[in-house]
Amino acid sequence: MDAPLPTLRIALPVPLPQLFDYLPPEGPAPDVVVGCRIRVPFGPRELVGVVVEQGSADPAASLRQALTWLDPAPLLQAELWHSLQWLARYTHAPLGEVLSTALPGPLRHGEPMPETHHWGWQLSADGREQRGSLRAGSRPRQLAELLADAVVDEDVIAARMDDWRTAARSLAKRGLAERVALAVAPLQASPLGGPTLNPEQATAVQAITAAQGFAPFLLDGVTGSGKTEVYLQAIIQCLAQGRQALVLVPEIGLTPQTLARFRSRLGIAVHAFHSGLNDNERARVWAAASRGEARVIVGTRSAIFMPLPEAGLLIVDEEHDNSYKQQDGIRYHARDFALVRAKALGIPVVLGSATPAMETLHNAHAGRFTHLRLKVRAGDAMPPRVRILDVRKRPLRDGLSPQVLEGIAEHLRNGQQVLVFKNRRGYAPVLLCHDCGWTAPCQRCDAPMTVHGAGRRLQCHHCGARQAAPLACPACASLALQPQGIGTERLEEHLVQAFPDVPVLRIDRSTTSRRDALEQQLARLGDQPGILVGTQILAKGHDLPKLTLVVVVGIDEGLFSSDFRATEKLAQQLIQVAGRAGRARDPGEVWLQTHHPGHPLLETLVNGGYHPFAAAELNQRQAAGFPPFAHLALLRAEAQQVEHASAFLLAVRALVGEQPHLEAFGPMPAPMPRRAGYQRTQLLLSSAQRPALHAVLDHVAPLLQGLPEARKVRWSLDVDPVDLY
Repeated sequence: MDAPLPTLRIALPVPLPQLFDYLPPEGPAPDVVVGCRIRVPFGPRELVGVVVEQGSADPAASLRQALTWLDPAPLLQAELWHSLQWLARYTHAPLGEVLSTALPGPLRHGEPMPETHHWGWQLSADGREQRGSLRAGSRPRQLAELLADAVVDEDVIAARMDDWRTAARSLAKRGLAERVALAVAPLQASPLGGPTLNPEQATAVQAITAAQGFAPFLLDGVTGSGKTEVYLQAIIQCLAQGRQALVLVPEIGLTPQTLARFRSRLGIAVHAFHSGLNDNERARVWAAASRGEARVIVGTRSAIFMPLPEAGLLIVDEEHDNSYKQQDGIRYHARDFALVRAKALGIPVVLGSATPAMETLHNAHAGRFTHLRLKVRAGDAMPPRVRILDVRKRPLRDGLSPQVLEGIAEHLRNGQQVLVFKNRRGYAPVLLCHDCGWTAPCQRCDAPMTVHGAGRRLQCHHCGARQAAPLACPACASLALQPQGIGTERLEEHLVQAFPDVPVLRIDRSTTSRRDALEQQLARLGDQPGILVGTQILAKGHDLPKLTLVVVVGIDEGLFSSDFRATEKLAQQLIQVAGRAGRARDPGEVWLQTHHPGHPLLETLVNGGYHPFAAAELNQRQAAGFPPFAHLALLRAEAQQVEHASAFLLAVRALVGEQPHLEAFGPMPAPMPRRAGYQRTQLLLSSAQRPALHAVLDHVAPLLQGLPEARKVRWSLDVDPVDLY
């Protein structure tokens, strides 16, 4: 009898919940093959997969042979390898797709690990001798002083000196300094001193740095309380122990501001990782982290897949933010996966927010997280004064009351800055015919198109469709087409006309899509009097010392929503945007325009703040059986014909059957039944016990692809959905 053939079980980036068996490629294999990438034939294509395990097969089996090894040693190993396998099990997603998601593009496509050397500057022997003779106060002298003790990474120099390259060229021309390639970025940090910590900050830093092993912390601090300073002090201690730190931020726009502050303070290269970088840049950071060279990484959601062989600290800033949840592909939540990784790595993890998510607060109240409170603003800053403006029966011009316009003018006269907040981009939400009532619909979605370009363009914010606005009503040929409602473009237009002598800058997704666009916009404003008009992008983490008035326009639509998370999102948004005011010595004000001044949510937020609201919200969630007191999984299906989507979910419901600890709701139309030309239905599974929910999903999920009804639909499974739309 012939001996069995050795085989490789490989995870491939295909939407099938299985591994694929191949014969090993010709030639020598790595000493350890599990976790190595390998190129294989797959039908008429070639794919890059990852070896999961070794096996054996009968010699008569007709297996294809893999083509070539791509790594001399495992690319995915140790903690990250096991954590990614956990993620595949938890999300019930194919392991091959999870592993592919975790890798930067070039590595996903089979390219080798990139080089990761840095550039730095050092004084020459002549430079060390002549440093004292350089003109005092000159830029070359400043740079020479910075380079006095060691080679300094270019990123650190840039964070501590403006226009330093001119000074560097001057020193290099005289032979006093030289640029050197750093095979490995300097691992020893030389941090600068920071502000004196107040007692609450000091207590938080001490608790985090004293933690041994896995320790989850909720750093719950009011806006402006100095959470970033706590992060910095904890990172400095982490670096002193020779460990790596990973910091997650929710938006690309926050990354440059955070990077600049971290680089100037930490005295070590701080690496960025986000979708604004090209694939090669992301791959270099990933490789530097894998080799232990990147000691501090600041990134958005996908940075949670960073390899950390010498991990010491994980931080999730603005942990409540929904952008940490991936809404397509592998539907993971970066905050939750950070907790899983920190536990596997045996390190502290800090979740920071002024408005913690209900799930995080529930864990803190239950004692699963250590709850660290920062109740006062850092330095001399005082909390802003909140004022509710009743605009019922008041004249509004483009959504602004005369009282608001007078308040803006007063703050501008005092040399201060104003933020007008409206969480709807575009010119107006709807184009309406005043004669017959026609509204401009999206032809592919059950939603109206948003007006852009002062009424000249229409764009769907759901599927991206664009078209020119019609000159006359398609229904009645009337010329009485009017934009209805207010967006950021319309507010900007009105404020430019009302205040022509000051800069008016609009900050929304349309104006900040380019790399570093947000930083450039804020730099244009500087410290001069001016007005910012913005969406939720401006509500997150930005420090604007001259901003003393925040006007919130159009919050009423968020007060009455069918989404059970809507009040939480609105409360977080209001608290976050209010926190932009009065962060320096000048006192701040927050004005809320509303037609519902007596609404309980507004009264609770104004009179008590976020925590009384959160306590009431958690009580309501518990009574209704909503998260965090229940665990959800959402199956979505979409097809050209709604019957096909419903038939698939009916088949899924039949597979689920009747379960003692699980409820199934649906199939039912999605809140937006048609989107991008597809009819959408969904099935919601709910259980008070997480193991009961996953036991059902463990049984059902592997069978979904094989259902005959699945061939006619696109479907997805979202465990712990944050958006039921």
